[in-house]
Amino acid sequence: MENTQQSVEVEAKEVVLDENTVQLDTPVKRGNTVIEHVTLRKPNSGELRGLHLAELLNWDVGSLIKLLPRICQLNAQEVAQLDPADLVALGGKVTGFLLQKQTKTDASLVA
Repeated sequence: MENTQQSVEVEAKEVVLDENTVQLDTPVKRGNTVIEHVTLRKPNSGELRGLHLAELLNWDVGSLIKLLPRICQLNAQEVAQLDPADLVALGGKVTGFLLQKQTKTDASLVA
């Protein structure tokens, strides 16, 4: 039993997340599957249709709930049930997608 537990811990430490992936504090359960990481992709303009950019930049919950299912593996119901801390982490990634590289550099958001 103890060896199994150690191997699981070792495997968990080997997970390398890319810059667009958020490790969830509260994993999402989908049937028998547990989603512990959410990877976002940068939205294109069409995926922003019907949303207000200012609201996304201000992390408006309703706007994030509409956008996130369009750019990640979670559906709208799963996004609506996210832990608030996880929603904030995902919102931070969305904000980064909406800013130009130079703006992030000027604001010291990028090294």
